[in-house]
Amino acid sequence: MARSDTTSRRKRSSTTSMSYAENDDDSDEEAEFEFEEEIPKKRAKRSSTSSSSPRANPKTKMETSEDEFVGDQDSDDDDFEEPLSALKNKKDKSPSNGRNGRVKSSGTKKVKEEPPVSDDDFEEAPKPKKKRSAAPAKKKETKTKAKSKAKAGAKHVKEEAKKPKTIKSLEKGDRLSAAMQAFLWWEAPPLQDGCQWTTMEHAGVAFPDEYDPHGVKMLYDGKPVTLKPCEEEVATFFAAVDPDGMHLGNKKTAPIFIKNFFNDFKAVLGRGHVIKDFKKCDFGPIRDHLNEQKMVKKAITDEERKQNKTLRQRTMFKYGFALVDGHLEKVGNYNMEPPGTFRGRGEHPKMGKLKQRVNPEQVKLNMSDGARVPFCPVPGHAWGEVSHDPKVQWLANWKENINNQDKYMQLAAQSSFKGKSDRSKYSKAARLCGNIDAIRSSYKKKLKSKNVDERQLGTAMWVIDRLALRVGGEKDTDEEADTVGCCSLRVEHLHFDPNNEGDGNLEIELEFLGKDSMLFKQTIDFGSELYTGNNGMGEQVFANFKRFCAKKTPTQEVFDTLTPTILNQHLKEVMEGLTAKVFRTYNASKTLQDELRKTEQKESWSSLSDAEKVVEYNAANREVAILCNHQKTVSKAQETSLGAISDKIKTLKDQRKELKDTLKKVKSGKTKGIPKKKSALELDEDVKKSLAKAKKMKDEAKTNEEKIEATKADEAAKQKRRDVQKEKFKQMHLWAGDKVPTEESVRKRIETWNAKIAKMELDLKHKDDNKEVSLGTSKLNYMDPRISVAFCKRNEIPIEKIFSKTMRDKFNWSMAVPPDWEFNFDKGNEESL
Repeated sequence: MARSDTTSRRKRSSTTSMSYAENDDDSDEEAEFEFEEEIPKKRAKRSSTSSSSPRANPKTKMETSEDEFVGDQDSDDDDFEEPLSALKNKKDKSPSNGRNGRVKSSGTKKVKEEPPVSDDDFEEAPKPKKKRSAAPAKKKETKTKAKSKAKAGAKHVKEEAKKPKTIKSLEKGDRLSAAMQAFLWWEAPPLQDGCQWTTMEHAGVAFPDEYDPHGVKMLYDGKPVTLKPCEEEVATFFAAVDPDGMHLGNKKTAPIFIKNFFNDFKAVLGRGHVIKDFKKCDFGPIRDHLNEQKMVKKAITDEERKQNKTLRQRTMFKYGFALVDGHLEKVGNYNMEPPGTFRGRGEHPKMGKLKQRVNPEQVKLNMSDGARVPFCPVPGHAWGEVSHDPKVQWLANWKENINNQDKYMQLAAQSSFKGKSDRSKYSKAARLCGNIDAIRSSYKKKLKSKNVDERQLGTAMWVIDRLALRVGGEKDTDEEADTVGCCSLRVEHLHFDPNNEGDGNLEIELEFLGKDSMLFKQTIDFGSELYTGNNGMGEQVFANFKRFCAKKTPTQEVFDTLTPTILNQHLKEVMEGLTAKVFRTYNASKTLQDELRKTEQKESWSSLSDAEKVVEYNAANREVAILCNHQKTVSKAQETSLGAISDKIKTLKDQRKELKDTLKKVKSGKTKGIPKKKSALELDEDVKKSLAKAKKMKDEAKTNEEKIEATKADEAAKQKRRDVQKEKFKQMHLWAGDKVPTEESVRKRIETWNAKIAKMELDLKHKDDNKEVSLGTSKLNYMDPRISVAFCKRNEIPIEKIFSKTMRDKFNWSMAVPPDWEFNFDKGNEESL
């Protein structure tokens, strides 16, 4: 058996050099790393007093196979007095009992057991007093019970002493994550100029499974139509789109989606097919089938769910990691995007078109020269090309058919590639702190220039700096959505004096679709202190816009002499590497730092709790998100959640009112009318039975019909549990039993309810304020993370309150900054050196 294992290991090591992540043979799993918590003093004491303990007996300790990692790495000298090789030789010569290699008791020293725990180590049961004539049986019973309890306690402790110490073992994914975190890329020696890596190896791309036909027929003109598998697949794509969703449920987008889909659908059907008119198509049967499959999937058992997780992990371990310059890196998008209907954002002109399946022949891999080229996972296919370019970061590349754009497989956000790029971006923005005054002085001079080109350039620079707009560019609206930036602003996007306030009004309402078709709609008062203070020249910018829009039609461009190329070239001349995104990053980081400093200087700051300080941080974050127009659509789930919190607050206030009435009754001594808490034991028992019944139905379900019924039963049981929880919440302020509450207990409960209401109202305000603002986009892409880390350290706020785990992994390079770190030119210059 050992020989077979050795042969399999040699064979596997010769066929692949990516064994750090992949594990296809369940019979030869790599050993679990074991972490054992012990007190060093106790270990030393036990080893000195008992030389035959399991720790001191090398034969007992070394009973695992050679491939396993055994024991604490930092305590080998304490546990073993002989070299490891000598111990291994002894183990090989010692008689074994069975294939697990355990030592036979007849041929080795006996391991002494732990000294037994005596009854004296525990508190002695109280001795009974002298017997009296009254109730002698009860005294005897008490004495017997006390002794039995003491014996039971001693027995329990003995059993606990004999149990092996608990060992925490990490799963494979956790071990790989720990290994990646051990690499500190910012302390590694720099690579050659222009090179992103020296060696790189990965396993390629994971492709989706081929389509499995379900055989459900769609209707055309009321009659079922038989489709080929490739035709049925396209029909299923459309049936999977929610008819009431953001594409088919929107009157503006639905016609675009249907038109594009049906054109591609007819191309797949071919000429002469019976399906010719979309209005006669009925995808209802397929949609019903898909809904049934969703119900079936919900009825999977715990064992099936575990198997699915194992399959996903197997794919991740195979494709989800790369070996870069000798260390592990996580791959971001290793799963190839499956075929389907193109959704797009906003009113994209190509929504509804068919995204075709990508084959391996379309994929180009990039890895170091001499690295093992991974096997193509699709039978009968091969990779299109393999390149060895260390000057690019991508691992694989292909073209998608919708916009004919390049798509890339790259390392994950927490990788060293992304970390270096992020640190460089924020350092460049910090260096702008030292140049911003000169840049602003330069474009302010251009605002009054007699040359129209210079005046438009100066105005565009002001807009990019103060309003944080993107540069923008010309787009073919037949190919892309009509999104707008600074250079592509049209007259129709500017509304002067939107409130008709008359002469002297300096307001302009800007309304257009920005990046990702997100609506930018803000009214800018160019005469306010925000834009005129400190020589902001807001009035001059307003006058320039008036001049640029005069005598133009609504569809003409405001900056008709300015192009993105001219603007970007000017930015590079002003400062090396300067772009509109650097301006946005600078303004976002500077705004966050200024808002936080302003908040920390308040007199009430020191008395705030951590939760209240986090709310203030989010308020500063929200200012940045509004500046950068980082918006999001409010989902139905968010609306439901906000409504539920509002209902809870109302219930809590009603309960507080009832508690105050109870306090009056207790004071007056009229306690008969005080309401009591009703027992919910019967309701809880009913819920438990319903959940158990649903679980049993899931476990025993064989057919789809049975699985659907099990899912319905499970959903009904969960709804019943929610109803019981609501009922409990309604009476949680009451007292159970016949006990009359004291005045002090009622007062304490009122104080508790005041705290509950305050906390929940704070939570509601926070969620309501941020429901349409995307705080995460600013955190991930525009605000220097070192500002947030320094803020948390100054105020002793756990970083987990500000950054999620994903953000902490992404910005691990920023966690060592001191509490007094500031976003300024000097810090940016230090990082660039």
